Amino acid sequence: MDSLLEAAREIQAAAHVPYSSYRVGAALETADGEVFVGCNLENANYSNSLHAEEVAIAEAVKNGHSEFTRIAVSSDRRDGVTPCGMCRQTLAEFADDDLVVICDEGEDETPSEYTLGALLPNTITEEMLE
Repeated sequence: MDSLLEAAREIQAAAHVPYSSYRVGAALETADGEVFVGCNLENANYSNSLHAEEVAIAEAVKNGHSEFTRIAVSSDRRDGVTPCGMCRQTLAEFADDDLVVICDEGEDETPSEYTLGALLPNTITEEMLE
């Protein structure tokens, strides 16, 4: 198994999911090969919940990274979960369209792979806001 996907699976144990019981882990690889992980953190006010991808990005950016090559996403159900629309837009703020997104399909299955550009075409960009 890819070590990035393994890191996404391992961090799920730290997830705080008292409402959905749906654990998600994400592992983000920087251009220099460092890996930052995140898990979902639910809040009784659902809109204040943090998604695994957001937590991983925040940790990487906080540590001075701004170039990313891959992200792996895994749920405890191994259901091929992809980043949600909000997380796709957050990824697009910090990564290029060619960011590889690896989605966990289960133990005996080949993970699905996408590019961020394929998952989020016509991204809202800084240029669009000017």
